[in-house]
Amino acid sequence: MSEKLFVSGDEAVALAARQAKPQVIAAYPITPQTIVVERLSDFVEDGSLKSEYLYVESEHSAMAACLGASAIGARTFTATSSQGLLYMVEGLHYASGSRFPIVMMNANRSIAAPWSIYNDQRDSLSQLESGWIQLYAENAQEAYDMVLQAYRIGEDPAVMLPVMVNLDGFVLTHTYELIHTLDQDKVDAFIPHKPFANSLNLDKPMATCITAGPPYNTEFRYQQHVDTLKAEEKIEAADADFGKLFGRSYGGMLESYRSEDAEAILVTLGSVAGTARCVVDAYRAAGKKVGLVKLRCMRPFPAEKLVAAVKGAKAVGVLEKDISCGFEGVVYTDLNSAMKARNVTVPTANYVGGLGGRSISKEDIGGIFDALLSGKLDAKNAEFINLRRDLCGAEC
Repeated sequence: MSEKLFVSGDEAVALAARQAKPQVIAAYPITPQTIVVERLSDFVEDGSLKSEYLYVESEHSAMAACLGASAIGARTFTATSSQGLLYMVEGLHYASGSRFPIVMMNANRSIAAPWSIYNDQRDSLSQLESGWIQLYAENAQEAYDMVLQAYRIGEDPAVMLPVMVNLDGFVLTHTYELIHTLDQDKVDAFIPHKPFANSLNLDKPMATCITAGPPYNTEFRYQQHVDTLKAEEKIEAADADFGKLFGRSYGGMLESYRSEDAEAILVTLGSVAGTARCVVDAYRAAGKKVGLVKLRCMRPFPAEKLVAAVKGAKAVGVLEKDISCGFEGVVYTDLNSAMKARNVTVPTANYVGGLGGRSISKEDIGGIFDALLSGKLDAKNAEFINLRRDLCGAEC
């Protein structure tokens, strides 16, 4: 039965995971993800979820357990964050290369050192090349819906890839919001559990994780690359079908907000998109033509759709919670590459903020829009917003 519930982002993920009915859950706690696996353990204990719940000794073991279960065709779920995600890195590549459609929630959190339990997106964005589909939620409702869509996408026979659903730590994971859940029978129809084409079967022996040297390795990787590109169509279709069935959709790979005639467009991802949306509305009310593009998916990267959304602007800014030290933010790199490949020339600027959990305010975003509208863009690869001048030295 569908319900209205007042829950945290972590609890929204756990509720969606319960409705997806994973047959194996591999759990290891790490702040700010822990509530997800705690709630799932409650569901298994009270009988509302029939699943093998494995409380393993590390994040590496959690991914290893999911690998083994997915290899025999079991639907799996796990969750992690930050250093835990990095501890899984070896397994991430095994999962994608073996084409196991594991679904994992990652609570975005800064990575050490220095140590911080608070939010930025350096953990997941550091793993863009691990072969996982990467999705980013703006709020608890989208997180709930995105987990369900993740199974539809990853288990599609044309895709068969793992999916990482990312929520900003504390900002979403521990913030309580009203969400609308879905009827279980409709969820079952949306994501029916079908046999995996690559699952191990004693009646039809096959190999997995085989050795592939120089004569074959390139072709394996090429096939994986092509199918990751195919996932873009499946992500769009999953969101569109979800909208038809349940009345909620998010634009597929990205959401364009008031950007059709915008002179200045901000590109971002995650929860900060909600703040940016408020600033866009305020600037529009003041007669200033600004817009927002919210990236929902970073891999596959929505190059065509993103370039189409920004090419009419006079300036484009990318606001991201990561930095590739010594160069720029990775989202900015991807945007510029996509524009250059399509011969679209629009002045761009890279804004880095929110590292280690520092707040990004409406005033910060307003300052970015002001700079974009003025045309006076910083020539540096990345401009750090809201720097504490007393701590960063004469360079800033």
